[in-house]
Amino acid sequence: MNPFNTDGQAFKAGMRSQWDTAAAGWNAHAPDIRAWLRKPTDAMCRMAGVTARSRVLDVAAGAGDQTLDIAAQVGPQGHVLATDLSPAIVALAQENAANAGFAQVETRVADGEDLGVTAASFDAAVCRLGLMFFPDPLRGLREMHRALRPGGGVCTMVFSRPEKNPCLTILMSTALKHAGLPARDPFLPGGLLSLSQPGRIDAIFKSAGFQDVATVAFDAVFHLPSVDHYLAFVRSSASPILQLLGHLDAASAEAAWAEMRERLQVFTTQAGWDGPNELLLTAGRRPEDAL
Repeated sequence: MNPFNTDGQAFKAGMRSQWDTAAAGWNAHAPDIRAWLRKPTDAMCRMAGVTARSRVLDVAAGAGDQTLDIAAQVGPQGHVLATDLSPAIVALAQENAANAGFAQVETRVADGEDLGVTAASFDAAVCRLGLMFFPDPLRGLREMHRALRPGGGVCTMVFSRPEKNPCLTILMSTALKHAGLPARDPFLPGGLLSLSQPGRIDAIFKSAGFQDVATVAFDAVFHLPSVDHYLAFVRSSASPILQLLGHLDAASAEAAWAEMRERLQVFTTQAGWDGPNELLLTAGRRPEDAL
């Protein structure tokens, strides 16, 4: 069920605005994000079946860090279409692909629940840390299913359960408290942890028509020099947190950031700061007789 409105357009408009604002900060932290997500991204591409000469659909691609990896894998005779709801972040993805010399990359502003691509035109599809933000993830997966040729593979990456992602729960609970808002159900559609309930994402994949559905949990510790480096990343690019604190005056917002810093210090080690995260990688395949 979509709790926002019939088609989620108001929610999507807000999400687009948030990511337009956060796009530059997310892109600026690309080296940190790349180091954090490199191993699960490689696994995601393998599970989706990305190979040389593949045509790959990269949904909710952001600034395109993983798009560049996919482009290298498919080679000059392959093709990658990177889509995102945010025009600002798509422009950065296009610039990054051009700077890397990947002519096989195409970028497009598109709603992940209504991509507007030709049916059965892709060999593989991926969605890295995007599907949980969809107000209707089933609709998004049905779009990926439609876009894939029979036998084509898909893999998505989302955050696992709240207790496995304590940094996110600290950020959200602290931001909500300082914003004067009650605690939220972490499993509501459109949130960071919305697809983390055991078995939920598998069920949605199957409802979308995929077969051979399987989910694996993947530890992804965010290694950074200090908690301040993590908070600098969050303050410049973590759209959901920024939205909550954006309505506060400067002093109130700084009080929230100070409490986050104090609570996140628990992950400081002798070598720096190690923020625990667990990701869910879910793969499926469009049946061969799907047409």
